[in-house]
Amino acid sequence: MQIGVILGDVHASVSPRDHLDGLLRQVEAAQRNGISHITMGQHFLYGDLRWLQPIPTLARIAAELDEHVTLATTVVQVPLYHPVMLAEDLATLDILTRGRLVVGAGAGYREDEFTALGVDFSQRFAMFDEAISIMKQMWTQDTVSFDGRFWSLTEGKTHIRPYQEPHPPIWIGAMKDHGVRRSARLGDGWPITPETRGPEMVRLLSIYEDERERVGRPQVKHPLRREIIPAATTDAAYERFESMAKERLLAYADRQLATRSADELSREFREVARKETFIGTPDECVAQIAEMAALVPIDPILVRAQWPHMTSEAVVEYLDDLGRDIVPAVADIVSVDRVVRAA
Repeated sequence: MQIGVILGDVHASVSPRDHLDGLLRQVEAAQRNGISHITMGQHFLYGDLRWLQPIPTLARIAAELDEHVTLATTVVQVPLYHPVMLAEDLATLDILTRGRLVVGAGAGYREDEFTALGVDFSQRFAMFDEAISIMKQMWTQDTVSFDGRFWSLTEGKTHIRPYQEPHPPIWIGAMKDHGVRRSARLGDGWPITPETRGPEMVRLLSIYEDERERVGRPQVKHPLRREIIPAATTDAAYERFESMAKERLLAYADRQLATRSADELSREFREVARKETFIGTPDECVAQIAEMAALVPIDPILVRAQWPHMTSEAVVEYLDDLGRDIVPAVADIVSVDRVVRAA
């Protein structure tokens, strides 16, 4: 099994120069420590935080790419683009990476981003389906004609084909049953969110596999977005993660931060972290990963090395710990090929 890193956001107070330097330092440390995937998400108008746009940033990182590393968008918000433009941008990026690109694609979930860009949020799933169809044709055909609800092309002559044939793998994000079925039909993997816990993960992967069988597509393994937090002791691991991500993780879990004492926040943080991360000593982390890999078809695991407030030195230290204690051990784990369902 492999481990990848998702490049996250930083505070807007960080200068653009320091932001870029920090990203490149993180990429160098990740590659040096055996990380297999470097990925980026996407947001627009992100307020006090800065998240660089993934396609140009990954194109810059491609110049630093080692042969064992794959780049991925996790995920690009497809309905916010014209599909012809997005297909050509991603095909170009696949060429720049010499065929080491995975296209992570999603329909988006923040209505304010759609409003700002003049796109109807309520139509995002229908737009997504149509855009993916156009993009696949752009990547595989010399001429594309398409008459849809949102976009039309008449004998459009394509000129940029991806490096990979027929096109890069596509991971399609989803959070509910119908979205998981869409991912099974249209893509090559479902990026599993950190909040998706054991029983629900088994249930949704079962839906995915049933849909793959229904449409006659082969089964696949899925990228799992989940933190791995090793330390010398279990308590030290929780303390480490609390220093990295407490406010963000509790906010994702919809906790009412302002009404709770520091002790309550720490206890609640530990409960969330216990359920949504691999955390503890290195042996404990590896055992937790092996236990999950015995139940569900996952690979790679995507972690976040940098959180707002973290220094570049702390990010590199974390990646060095992964490279020393986790990456070699996890490489010996092979997940199941199909989800293990309850009898």
